[in-house]
Amino acid sequence: MSPLRGDRKRGRVHSFRKSSGSSLTLLALLAASPSAAETAQPPEGTQLPRVVVTSPPPSGRSKAGRPKQAVRPPAGPATPVTTPTTATTTPLNTNTVTEVGGPLGLTPRQTPATVEIVDQQLIKEQGYRTTTETAQGFPGVTAGDGPGAAANFSMRGFSGTQINTLYNGIKIGPSEMTNRIMDTYNLDRVEILKGPASLLSGEGATGGAVNYVTKAPHTGPIINESFTGWDSISGFRSGYGSGGSTNVKGLDYRFDISRTNLNSFIDDAYTKLFNVSGQLNYRVNDSFKVWGAAEYKEDRDRFYWGTPIVPANFPGIVPTSGIVSGRWTQNYPGPDFAGPKDVPLKPATIDARTLTTNYNVLDNKSYGKELWLRGGFEYTFDNNVTLRSQAYAYGARRYWHNNEISAFNDTDPAPGTFCCQVFGQVYRERLTVDHDQRTYGNITDLSWNNRIAGMENRSVVTLSAYRTQFNVAQDTVFGSDNVDLINPDRDIYGLEKDEHIRTRVSNVALSFEDRLKITPTFALIGGIRVEGIELSRIRFDEDGKLKAFYPFSKDFTPVTGRIGYTWEALPGVTFYSQYATGADPAVANIFILRPTDPLLLTTSRTYETGMKVLSWDKRAEFTFSLYDIERDNVYQSKSGHRVALAAKQHAKGVEFATAIRPTDEWKVFGNVALVSSKYENFVEVLDDGTQVDFTGKTPPNVPRIVLNAGTSYRFSTRWPVEVGGTVRHVGDRFNNDDNQLIMNAYTLFDAFAFVDVNPRDLGWQGVKDTRIGFRVRNLTDKKYAVWGDPGYPDQILLGAPRSFEVSAAFKW
Repeated sequence: MSPLRGDRKRGRVHSFRKSSGSSLTLLALLAASPSAAETAQPPEGTQLPRVVVTSPPPSGRSKAGRPKQAVRPPAGPATPVTTPTTATTTPLNTNTVTEVGGPLGLTPRQTPATVEIVDQQLIKEQGYRTTTETAQGFPGVTAGDGPGAAANFSMRGFSGTQINTLYNGIKIGPSEMTNRIMDTYNLDRVEILKGPASLLSGEGATGGAVNYVTKAPHTGPIINESFTGWDSISGFRSGYGSGGSTNVKGLDYRFDISRTNLNSFIDDAYTKLFNVSGQLNYRVNDSFKVWGAAEYKEDRDRFYWGTPIVPANFPGIVPTSGIVSGRWTQNYPGPDFAGPKDVPLKPATIDARTLTTNYNVLDNKSYGKELWLRGGFEYTFDNNVTLRSQAYAYGARRYWHNNEISAFNDTDPAPGTFCCQVFGQVYRERLTVDHDQRTYGNITDLSWNNRIAGMENRSVVTLSAYRTQFNVAQDTVFGSDNVDLINPDRDIYGLEKDEHIRTRVSNVALSFEDRLKITPTFALIGGIRVEGIELSRIRFDEDGKLKAFYPFSKDFTPVTGRIGYTWEALPGVTFYSQYATGADPAVANIFILRPTDPLLLTTSRTYETGMKVLSWDKRAEFTFSLYDIERDNVYQSKSGHRVALAAKQHAKGVEFATAIRPTDEWKVFGNVALVSSKYENFVEVLDDGTQVDFTGKTPPNVPRIVLNAGTSYRFSTRWPVEVGGTVRHVGDRFNNDDNQLIMNAYTLFDAFAFVDVNPRDLGWQGVKDTRIGFRVRNLTDKKYAVWGDPGYPDQILLGAPRSFEVSAAFKW
């Protein structure tokens, strides 16, 4: 459920996520000879907030008969000027200027860090339906779509609120509180920056930052597109988009609308999504451009919260293999109601009869409604100085009304103690939470180019400010009952009483970044960010009375930065290294701190080095990185009941990604990541004084290895056919700090085929491109655990079984 469950009784801190179960790899397909569908791709618009709008030629087309767009990089000539029709596309998309990499206007190859991109073309070809599926193809990334904390990620040994989520470069709050399941149709691309990134996205970015970039206008002829798809569990997706230049000189537009119904393999569970977005770019004159954008997103859900873990040796249980293993005993309903102490751990399994069972109440419901309004301008004083500014307003309502805990009662209660459990049944517990968020902000930067002692230099100063009002109503009854494991009487929610929590966060940040080219091939990149954060909270009980220790307030002033270099030792061979720092709340996230929590920010740092190689003929590319990250003064939630000082978390690892095009028809791609993430000096002191040492243990949901690979071959016929397959392997993971219960490693296979219909064979010649697709997900019907959560230690989320999908896409 929402991480505001950290405010519930017994101080639970929850972060519930679920992976999509996709086996698809995210690595970019090679710069192929364009298919029919590829040749009609609209020019890539300059992404927000750095919008560049150009006037089309009088005819609306270049001399070559293709859409034309002039793009001036954000900070001047130090970055080569390219256009979508002439820019060199590289196998791993490292030639794209990103928002997530910083305001200097650098490509991933020019950035001394790991920056990865998947664009809309690859999203379509790899069949990524949601942002969660998209993220899982990045090297070393696992992701979850848990009901209360959807689209959350684990990478480089860190997860949840330790990874920032940005929307067109804007952060709206801790990811575990604000993320929702999101379809990819309205997106232009997804970007990831790995490692501490507070300089670029503010507090909270220890593991990195993920940026979603919405489709933007292009200059040129109008291009329309539509898409529809169906799958074997009665799900569907559909979308329509249009963009290009209008009859008004200098005015370009983009409009997209999509509707998705994602049915679950779990009984009576689904997610329905709706998204509409639009943007106008207007060039007033050669020096002044303005733009405005709006977007509305909505999801309506009936959720699956997890499948109970059970003892394999309990009478009547039908064990499964390959999903979970190790040892387990019941944690919920918690220490206040627990049975005898020192209960032995038992062999863990999932009952084979519960693989599609939903334990949620019959009247469960959840929804999210989000509205974005953004607008700004760009003014160029001369060829070397540019001022940009954008203002934004964001509003959201999020609501959960569910049974969220399902814990199998495997232990008789202690004699004479109060107990709400029934031996051999499933204990359930309810919660309702309502979010009302309003965020307003502005980002303004001034960039300039100059020379220092004859060396090229680019600098950017950014001033950003936002204010968030976050109001919450939360049930305090936590109604509970017991149901049968196999045929649960799901019943209805029951009694509810709400308390109210109001949180206000104000943030002002000033940052400076600089890139100095010592030689034409060697550059130093560095920056610093000073952030001022003001937090205030007030809380009332269900009778409207002020709760103890409230209101309270706290100020934070983190200072973070990075320093690094890039060195193109040989043409196409770039070495890099960096040192970067980050800051984030020591407990959960800054929006749910309580007066009794440690009111401080923890610190993190990373050392990273690597190389990025692009072959001379642009047919092969690979990236390699080594990193070492430490996060100090970490407080970790323990089974949802309390918080313990973990002192330090240390992660180190290696990542490798490659894409090769041996021939024009054949593509091969893959990535692998190895990570070792451990707690250091983590000793928990229990209520009775007993000490439990977790030093050397691995944090939850961190696999030691993640691998993606795939290949495809295109047959050049009258109707070109492309067939391919992918494989995804995720290593063993733990669902709690004691590392007793193991979510077993799994390997998934997918297969797909595309047919590009020749437009000459269509009855309506207005359609330029038609692509029919067929896909099989989880080809071997593997049963596996995709995600676990230390806040819900008695249940895990199962991955999706085999499914089939057909789709059709058109452009005209």
